[in-house]
Amino acid sequence: MSKTYVLVHGAWHGGWCWRRVADLLTARGHRVFAPTLSGVADRSHLDPAGIDLSTHAADVANLIRWEGLTEVVLVGHSYGGMVVSQAVEAIPPGVVSSIVFLDAFLPADGMSLLDYTAVEGREGGPMVEEGEATGRVSPITAEMFGVNPADRAYVDAQCTPQPYRTLTEKARLTGAREAIPRKTYILATGWAPAFAAFATQVKDDPAWRYLETPAGHDVMLDAPHWLAETLEAA
Repeated sequence: MSKTYVLVHGAWHGGWCWRRVADLLTARGHRVFAPTLSGVADRSHLDPAGIDLSTHAADVANLIRWEGLTEVVLVGHSYGGMVVSQAVEAIPPGVVSSIVFLDAFLPADGMSLLDYTAVEGREGGPMVEEGEATGRVSPITAEMFGVNPADRAYVDAQCTPQPYRTLTEKARLTGAREAIPRKTYILATGWAPAFAAFATQVKDDPAWRYLETPAGHDVMLDAPHWLAETLEAA
């Protein structure tokens, strides 16, 4: 059965990172959208001053609305978990039939990405200093994300600075995410597992399907065939 996928990338990335998975899903007869969010990659020419989490959520919700999509499998990678969580608040109930968090933030209401990095003791100082000064935050290296060695130079060349306000705006959630009938969380264990706390929240919850992969953080690059098959089962 043909499905419709909307694949949402993480911070510093763009729609480009989904190409391998998108091609595999398209070849299997599915309809695939992998938008680049405002302010990065091929949309990096946009002024970051007006771009925040709400902007990115609107990027996704408006794509689904204007393309007239239904029965959507919505996938958020990394920071994209913040985006899809916020986006479904603006998407009519029933349009998204399945939501997948791929090594991603699973935010609670009132939390920003930087709130989580502070709680986990991760280094946020330099990002805050750069963001406050320039409105953007420089990419983390592909090596730090555990990207396979063959793709590291490619990823580093493709990544662009992230609009700072996307990391500081707090998610405003009322439960739309939890109302989606099929929910999946995938944890990548092939690097420092920064999202283990989110995985713990759902791994024993019968409302969620929980999976692990030995890939690095950019699962769509490290294990595209496995991911395409897993998304088909979502």
